[in-house]
Amino acid sequence: MSITRIFLIRHGATVLTAEDRFAGSTDVELSDEGRRQVGRLAERLSLIPVDAVYASPLGRTQETARILAAPHKMDIQLRDGLKEISHGHWEQLTRKEVEEAYPEEAAAWDRDPYTFAPSGGESGLAVTARALPALLEIVSRHEGKPVIVVSHKATIRLLLSSLLGFDPRRYRDNLDQDPAALNIVDFKDPVRARLMLFNDSSHYSESGMAIPDIAGACLSKWWSHESHSSL
Repeated sequence: MSITRIFLIRHGATVLTAEDRFAGSTDVELSDEGRRQVGRLAERLSLIPVDAVYASPLGRTQETARILAAPHKMDIQLRDGLKEISHGHWEQLTRKEVEEAYPEEAAAWDRDPYTFAPSGGESGLAVTARALPALLEIVSRHEGKPVIVVSHKATIRLLLSSLLGFDPRRYRDNLDQDPAALNIVDFKDPVRARLMLFNDSSHYSESGMAIPDIAGACLSKWWSHESHSSL
């Protein structure tokens, strides 16, 4: 049986990651920490006989992909469909700033980020409609081979929701993606996928497997300490 293995990877940390700002369509560079994270992952994947390396065209994903491709002496291929969700006029604002400036939009997004989009931005549905065909085209093009695909936090979570049959309205509640996280998805064919590894960042640590932190407010408000204060 011919299995196509996709190493689905989020870009490394950026200069805006620590500030918790919306930066979906904003072109921002990796931070030094992000480059370190990706360098460790590149070492981890260096012995895998990769057939191709794909990336979103944004700077942070291109740089991540180039670092990962270097041990394989490969060029990267860009796909617009792999871009991050655009947050429209929320771009570069913090979550607190969005809630203060656009409280009705923020509330609607918290209720259903799959069908709602802020002004000038994209819904999760719109992202899925462009990202899923892009990924499945890669799977078909490299049948039976391992491929690296570098994308973004929301885009990866929406792809996994679609591939695994999760309720996409809950993608922000149920799935997380750390910077430079590794996911492995095996495809028997373009419509049959199995998740083999999820949000793995054990390459962060030189001493062994890293334990993921408890989910915080970087996910939806459902995970915030404030929403559970009565428990």
